[in-house]
Amino acid sequence: MAHSITLYGKPGCHLCADARAIIARVAGELGVPWEERDITASAEDLEKYGEMIPVTLIDGVQHDFWRVDEARLRAALT
Repeated sequence: MAHSITLYGKPGCHLCADARAIIARVAGELGVPWEERDITASAEDLEKYGEMIPVTLIDGVQHDFWRVDEARLRAALT
């Protein structure tokens, strides 16, 4: 099954930078496409995720928030 990852974050968020690095590494190694969305670009995203960023979704379903656990992410994608 092909997966995809979405990372919700915002500029200047150090936890988002940490999450981005982990997601980029894991997605690159596993060949999984991923995208990053800035919650400040959407009032709906800001309301939904404002207190939880970074938020990671796999196939549109929330997987993690605040921190990305690399082992847990890998397990969900394999």
